[in-house]
This record gives sequence, structure tokens and C-alpha cells, in this order.
Amino acid sequence: MAAAFSSDGEAVLRRTLDPAAAFPRGDKDEFYEMDRAVAFVRDGGFRKVALQFPDALLADAAAVAARMEEATGAEMYVLGDTTYGSCCVDEVAAEHASAGAVVHYGPACLSPCRKLPVLHVFGRQPLDVGRCAEVFRELYPERHSRVVVLSDVVYAHAMGELEKQLCHEYPNIIFSQVVCGDLPGPTLPGEVRQFGRQFHMEAAEELQDCSMFYVGAEGLALTSFMLTWNCCPFSSFDPVTGQGRRETLNVNRALMRRLYLVERARDARVVGILVGTLGVAGYLDVLQHLRQLVHRAGKRSYTLSVGKPNPAKLANFLEVDIFVLVACAQNSLLDSSDFYRPIVTPYELELACNPAREWTGNYFTDFRDLLPGACAHIELPPAVPAAEAVPDVSLITGEMRAAHLCNSLAPQPPPSTTLACRDQTRALAEISPAATFLESRSWRGLEQQLGKTTVSKAVQGRRGIAIAYEDEGREQS
Repeated sequence: MAAAFSSDGEAVLRRTLDPAAAFPRGDKDEFYEMDRAVAFVRDGGFRKVALQFPDALLADAAAVAARMEEATGAEMYVLGDTTYGSCCVDEVAAEHASAGAVVHYGPACLSPCRKLPVLHVFGRQPLDVGRCAEVFRELYPERHSRVVVLSDVVYAHAMGELEKQLCHEYPNIIFSQVVCGDLPGPTLPGEVRQFGRQFHMEAAEELQDCSMFYVGAEGLALTSFMLTWNCCPFSSFDPVTGQGRRETLNVNRALMRRLYLVERARDARVVGILVGTLGVAGYLDVLQHLRQLVHRAGKRSYTLSVGKPNPAKLANFLEVDIFVLVACAQNSLLDSSDFYRPIVTPYELELACNPAREWTGNYFTDFRDLLPGACAHIELPPAVPAAEAVPDVSLITGEMRAAHLCNSLAPQPPPSTTLACRDQTRALAEISPAATFLESRSWRGLEQQLGKTTVSKAVQGRRGIAIAYEDEGREQS
């Protein structure tokens, strides 16, 4: 799970993009839904549009942008290297180009955006509907089985044809629909809206009584579905291999691993809040919510924005005991086994720090579910004096720890006192506890040595990329 959102970049540097191999799909207009994209730009009157491509489709970006400019007369800007996960809309990069809208190509997490209008073009990957229906019949021989059909977004275009083949044989089958953005109005009884999918169940039915059939390859989306709906047995059909199977992921073992991380979060004294998205609606609210939660739990927090996290980046923050990743629902479940410190989700941090929240078997990967007014929001209980708090023992270290909420760690200075005179020149400096602590370190990063470095003429430097400079072979010989 870590490779999709976090890596050292070596795979990208070594990958060769073949424009011919990048398009084994036939007609580009159909795959990229040119007519729908052109209508979106024209109807919105946009003059500058950002086209966001994942790495797998980047070879077609220039051709698609040229066709879009020719058809709409608007300026097109290609976004290739996304700030965070490619499944999220990169509104920050689009705003750098002063774009009025974004057309997002490829797989998407369907998290709602904050500012810009967005059109999702998933790319119509081929699906053998007949083979998929055959596998479904093999996996569910009982015709009255209650099954909810989910799909990867790139196969959503074929779900209508699959429904036609199965709905007469399976009267209790339910097909989900892909929904881009938040739907207006409250959720109706029996209606399920989650992960950009929507489906309706009869009043007498319970979701836990249904099975789930997923059309798509194994990945973060399927893992997120299985952890969230962990009471439902899952089966899947991989359109690439044409094979189906009953999913054997040990959900209980995966949840045990996540609950172990919750215990690590309870032991932590310093929490690093990793900003894993700048485009998902509500991310600023959940950042403020997590800061307040950590503060009330008697811990210190630092908010860090490091782009796509990897072990090398986070190893620079040795004082942090645990990190919490604020990202979309798919990228929140980051496998931190290769990292020096564990990485948890906002829901797991809530389990660790909010005494009013207990483990009920439900798991939430969407941080918006934790905000006030959402389905899973639980208010923090009133502060309890330390003398009246119930003692708590760590299940990992066996040591006593504080398990009650406090009003504050220490008196917070008002904003007007965070500036101080640095020297006689009346230069102002901001007083920051984090900066003060870093000043005590013996090594604080590269030093500029202003005025101490001898000026020299520019010379020809090395050419190539860091893993293979052009002159490395000659030097070794």
C-alpha cells in the first residue's frame, strides 16, 4: 500500500514511457471522452483549464491538450507531477496556472474539492462483461444471494451492461453508482453514500447481511472497502486476468494491526500531523480538529507538509513519536512498516485520544466523517482533574500513562506576544517553540555560510540524473 502514495522515486526514474504502448486502447476520443470534456469547458466558459494526468497516461498528455485547445479555444495546462496522490485533484498546481477548472484523467478517489470545478474522465478501460457475469455466477450460485456490486471507476461505464445480464437472474442484486462530488440534500433511509459510490437498500435489509462483489484489480480502493465494510464477505473479478476469487485478506488481522497502532498513539508524547492533501474539502477543518484533540490529550503536535511522505523524509523528525496522515480515503491507509515511526489515520488518533470514542467494529477512512455534523462525530468529553482520572496502563510498555483530557498543556501566549525584538537593529523574530527546540540541535540542515564562501566562475557540471550521471562510467574505468 505504500508504493502508491509514498516512494523514493527510483521506479519513476527508471521507467521508460513508450507513447505507442501507452495507448493499447483504440480511439483516443472515446477513451478520453473528448466530447464530454469539450462541452464541460465550453459550457463553463473557462479560458484556462488544467489537465491532470497520472504517470500511466502522461505520454498522451500533449496530444490530448492540443486536441482540447483546438476544440475549445481555451488554454490548456498539463499537470503531471502531482503534489500528493494522483487520485486526488491537485487544486494547488492548477491555481499556480490560474486555471478556472480542472479535468482529472485516470483513476480517482472522488473526494470532493474545495474551490475549482472538476470534471472526472476515468478512462474507459475494456471489460469482458460476459466473462465477468460468468465469474459472478460461479461465485454466487444461489440466485437469491444479496450482493452489492462495486467497481473501480475505470470500469464504471460497463456496469449498466453487466446489470442487464444479471438483474433478471439475481433479484436481490444491487449495483452501486459512481458519484462525483457531494450530492445535495440529506441521505435518504436505506441509502449508502461513501467513497464516491451510492446505492440504495430496502428498508428490511442490513448492509452486514450482504456480500460485496468488486470489479477491478487489487489495490487501495478494495482495501479501503474491505476495512470499512468489514462485516461483509468480499469477492472480486480482475478484468486484466479475467479471473475471479473470494478475497482472502484477513480483515481481522489487518484491524488488529491498526488497533496496535492506536495503542502506539496512546503512548506517544509528540504527534506529527502530516498534510497529505490540499484539495479535499474539509482538510483545514480536520487539521484544526486534530490539533485540538492532541492538545486536549496532553500531547504536543507539529503540522508538517512534506509532499509525498517516504521514510527518508520523515526520518528527519526524530522527536516525533507517531504521525497522523490527513489524506483522501484511499491514501490514508499508508503501510508504515518501512518507516521509522508509525503512521495512523485521523480515526485511529481519535480512538487513542478521545475517551468518548470506543471501538465498535466500524472503521472510517474518510476524515470528513469525524467532523462536527458528520455521521461519526463524537464530542470531546469535559476535562477531568488528574486526581480523579482512572489510571491507565500501556499494553506495549506496561507503564502508567495519562488517559484523561485536560484543558490545556500550558498557558498559551496571546498572538500579540509571539513577536520579539531580536537585536539592536529592531529586527523582529517570531517566538516558536519548535524553532527554539531546533536551535538547540547540533545539526540543523545545510548552512548558507553567507560571505564566507569564495566566489568562483561557473563551470560545466555533471549531466544526467542522480542515479546515473553521464560521466560515471568514465570515472570508474
